[in-house]
Amino acid sequence: MKHLTQDFLRNKQSRAIGAAFFSIGFLFGTWATFIPYVKERFGLNDADLGLILLSMPIGTVTANLVGSWLVSKVGMKTTTIGGVLAMALAFLIPINAPVIWLLPPGLYLCGATISITNIAQNMGVTSIEEDQKINIMSTCHGMFSVGLMLSSLLASLARGMGAVPGYYMIGVSTLVFILGIYIRPTVFSIKDDEGQKGVKSRFFLPKGSFLIMILIGVFGNIAEGTMADWTSVYMRDIVKSSPYFVGWGLAGYSLMMSLGRLFGDGLIPKIGANKVLVYGGLLSAIGLGIAILFPYVATSILGFAMVGAGVSCAAPILYASASRVPGVSKSNGLAIMNTFAMGGFMAGPVLIGFISEASSLTVAFGLVLLLALSWAFLSKNVRLF
Repeated sequence: MKHLTQDFLRNKQSRAIGAAFFSIGFLFGTWATFIPYVKERFGLNDADLGLILLSMPIGTVTANLVGSWLVSKVGMKTTTIGGVLAMALAFLIPINAPVIWLLPPGLYLCGATISITNIAQNMGVTSIEEDQKINIMSTCHGMFSVGLMLSSLLASLARGMGAVPGYYMIGVSTLVFILGIYIRPTVFSIKDDEGQKGVKSRFFLPKGSFLIMILIGVFGNIAEGTMADWTSVYMRDIVKSSPYFVGWGLAGYSLMMSLGRLFGDGLIPKIGANKVLVYGGLLSAIGLGIAILFPYVATSILGFAMVGAGVSCAAPILYASASRVPGVSKSNGLAIMNTFAMGGFMAGPVLIGFISEASSLTVAFGLVLLLALSWAFLSKNVRLF
C-alpha cells in the first residue's frame, strides 16, 4: 500500500501517465464486451470472428517499430498524447461499422494506435522511475486493468439495459479524448530521456534470457488476450448466463488483475520477480481449470478472477526488464518486447477462435491452461535484467 499511495496516488506525473494506461483498458474493455454483439450482428461463426480479430494484432505488430521511431523523432510525450487521442478515434470504427468489410481496417487502426501508445507510455514510466527514484511500473499497468474492469462492467450493464453499442462507444471515445487533452500538460512536464532521441529503431531476433522473457510474455499475453476477447463469449455460449452477467467474467478477471498490479510494486521486491512469475502461471492454470470443469456463473467468475491475479504482475516485470537489456536502447527493447507480447495478446484470441470452431471453446481454453503451465516452468530460472 505504501508504494501505491506515495509513489503513484500522490504523484501528479504518475497519475497522468497512469491515465494513458487506463485509456487503453477502458477503450479495449468496451470493445471486448461488445464482441458478442458484433458477432451476432454480422452472423459470424467463431472462425469468422477469429479471422476478423486478426486485424488488430496485425496492426499491433506492424506499428511497433513505428512507435519506437516516433519516440526517437518527436519524443515520448508527444507520442503518448497523440496515441491516446488517435485510439479514441480508432475505436469508434469497429462497433459503428455499417458493413462488415470496415471491421478489419477499423481493428487494424485500433491495434496500431494501442501499440504506439503502449511503447511511449512505458517509456514515460521508466523516465519517471529513474528521475524520481520510485516504483510505479506495476501500478501503471494496473491502471490498464482498472480501465478494463470498469469498462466491462459498465458496458455489460448498459447492454443489459438495452443501450445501443454504437452510441455507447461514441460516449466512451469522447471521454477518453477529453482525458487525453486534460493530462497533456502533466505528461509534457515529465523529464524525457533525451538519450533516446535520434536512436535508430531496428528489429532483431532476441536470444538467451531475452528470448525466454519474450516466450513468457507471449504465453502470458495469449492468456490476457483470450480473457479479454473470449470471456464474454464463454459466459454467454458455454455458461449460458443472462445478459446482465455476460461481462462479469471479464470484470472478475480485470478486478483481480487490477489489484495484483496496484500492489505489485511493493510485492515484487519482497517475493522476487521470478517467484511471482512462477506462482502467476500456476494460479492462472488453476483458474482456467475451474472455469473449464465447472462452467457455471459463480465458478466461472471465480476461475477468471484467479487468472487475473495470475497474469497481473507478468507484464510489469517483463516490460521493466526489457527496458534494461544490455546493449539495447530502452525504446528498442520495449518495442521488441511489445512486438511479441502484444502480438500474443491480439493473435491469441484469433487462435482461440479457430480452435473453438474446430472443436469447442472449452478445448481452446484448455490450450491456454497448458501455456500458463509452460510460462510457470520457464520463469523458474530465467535471468531478468
